[in-house]
Amino acid sequence: MDGAQTLAMRYPWDTPPAPGEAIEVAEGVLWMRLPLPMKLDHVNVYALDEGDSWTVIDTGFASKKSRAIWEQLMAGPLGGKPVSRVVVTHHHPDHMGLAGWFQSEHGAELVTTRTAWLFSRMLTLDVQENWPEETLNYYRSAGMNADILAKRMADRPFNFSDMVYPMPLGFRRIKQGDVFRMGGRDWDVHMGNGHAPEHATFWSRDDNLVITGDQILSSISPNIGVYATEPLADPLAEWLEACERLAPLAREDHLALGGHKLPFTGLPIRMRQLIDNHHGALKRLLNHLDTPKPASECFAPLFKRTIGEGEYGLALVEAVAHVNHLYHIGEVIRTRREDGAWLYQRKD
Repeated sequence: MDGAQTLAMRYPWDTPPAPGEAIEVAEGVLWMRLPLPMKLDHVNVYALDEGDSWTVIDTGFASKKSRAIWEQLMAGPLGGKPVSRVVVTHHHPDHMGLAGWFQSEHGAELVTTRTAWLFSRMLTLDVQENWPEETLNYYRSAGMNADILAKRMADRPFNFSDMVYPMPLGFRRIKQGDVFRMGGRDWDVHMGNGHAPEHATFWSRDDNLVITGDQILSSISPNIGVYATEPLADPLAEWLEACERLAPLAREDHLALGGHKLPFTGLPIRMRQLIDNHHGALKRLLNHLDTPKPASECFAPLFKRTIGEGEYGLALVEAVAHVNHLYHIGEVIRTRREDGAWLYQRKD
């Protein structure tokens, strides 16, 4: 095999499964999709055959539409066998959304990381009818566009519980270094970070499968954001550390099953691309910060494309992640503007 072939990424399936349908990507492993009401309009979920039942990986948003599709899937591709276990890679609503429904309505066991469970349980119980002042101050500190901020303030804030089914007490913990059996395979559990804290990935000992969740995606970079809960966080450092740690595990023949986009092979080159892309973005950002600028004026060097209003929120929290990283490693200084925005400037 020549070098060009060795380094290629390949997509064994160019068309995803339709709603309510499944594609068998390996023996006893089904790939399915659920819709999302946003620009990234889907989440991938998987089912692993346990013989008399199924283990489901991730769940989609908690909505009537998602539940109806799951009912179709359980009656159709899952052959009427029960879902005995739900494994959730990380706490974000498109992954944790229906875990509580599977627990409460279908008697499934929830398996996830401690951090994912704690975040999910805490956030489902933290319902805000009005915008917390801390969140508004965070948006101002990032230099959020005044019109977008005003529009947000006019609406009820998004609550985690809007898209996540109530979670009953209790779960089974997985952690770094565990060997976890599902779908007739033993899987090494390795933790990612950065996109979400303590994000579980699974590496099969018995064949070439890797369940990557959102830690590693085929054709988009996972969102790495800073939020009002921890305004000085450095998730980019955590994400880069995790990728460098996971990269030696990757093999050319691995079939990577991600939380979005298409399954792919060529995992080593993809991980190098993701790491290099962020280092390139940081270099461009540093050049951009020759004069003081808030995070909201850093989209061009980071994304190299126009950011629309629908993407603005995710772009802003990712911009903060990048300026925070440069600040933490001592490459930039920051000062407060009169309106509360932090301005970042490259050190001379």
